[in-house]
Amino acid sequence: MGKIFLSIFLFSTYLVADEAHEIIKKLDENFRGKSIYMQLNMKIVSMGHERVMKVQSYSQGTKKSFVKIIYPPKDEGITFLSLDKEMWQYVPKIERVIKIPPSMMLQKWMGSDITNDDMVKQSSMVEDYEPKIIKREGSVVTIELIPKENAPVVWGKIITNIDTATYTSHKDIFYDEEGKEVRFFIYEKVKKVGSYFIPTYWRVEASDAKGRYTEMVIEEVEYDTKISDEYFTKSALKRFSK
Repeated sequence: MGKIFLSIFLFSTYLVADEAHEIIKKLDENFRGKSIYMQLNMKIVSMGHERVMKVQSYSQGTKKSFVKIIYPPKDEGITFLSLDKEMWQYVPKIERVIKIPPSMMLQKWMGSDITNDDMVKQSSMVEDYEPKIIKREGSVVTIELIPKENAPVVWGKIITNIDTATYTSHKDIFYDEEGKEVRFFIYEKVKKVGSYFIPTYWRVEASDAKGRYTEMVIEEVEYDTKISDEYFTKSALKRFSK
C-alpha cells in the first residue's frame, strides 16, 4: 500500500512540474511570438527628476534583438544588438561599436531600472531556471524559478505571478543569491494583439529605492511580421542608427 501511495505522489509531482514548465513556455511564446516589433515610451524617475525616452525594438526568435533610441535628441540613434546572449552598442557621437562585457551585465541600461542582462537574456526563464508552482488563486499561478546548475544567471531566485487565462505576467520579483529581494516588475493593461496577449504597461522598481522607478508603455506592437535579417548583424548597429 505504501508503494502505491508513493507512486501516486511521485506521479503527481511530475505532473505539477510538467505543468510549471508548460506555463513558463506558453508565457514566453505568448510574449515573443515568432517575431515582435514594439515602440515604447520609457519614463525614468529618480530623486524627483524625470527623464523620458522613446525606443524601437525588433526581436526574432529567442536569440536576436535590435533596439534603437529615437528620443531624446541627445540619445537619438544609439543602437543595441543582442545575439545569443552577447550584446553590442553603437554610439553615433563617437562613431564606435562597443561590446558590453559580462562584468557590465548588471549595470543599468541607459540609466533606467532595467539592466543590460535584461536586454540580452530574453529566454532566460525557459532555458536557465527550473520552475515550481507554489500557489494558485483562480487563473493566477505563482511560480518559483530556481537557477539550473551552472546556469549563467545573475539572480538567485525569481517569483512570478502568471495569469493562465492570457499567459501574461502580473508581477516578477527578483532575489539575489542570499535570498534578498532586489527588485520587482509590475505588468498591467493587457491588450490582445491578434492571437497574442501583452501587458502594455510595465513598472520596474528596486525593492530598497523608494521614489525611484522606471515605467514603460508600449505604444505600438506588431507580432509575426517579417523583420529583415539585416537588423541582426553587427553592421546594422551603424546602418540603422540614422
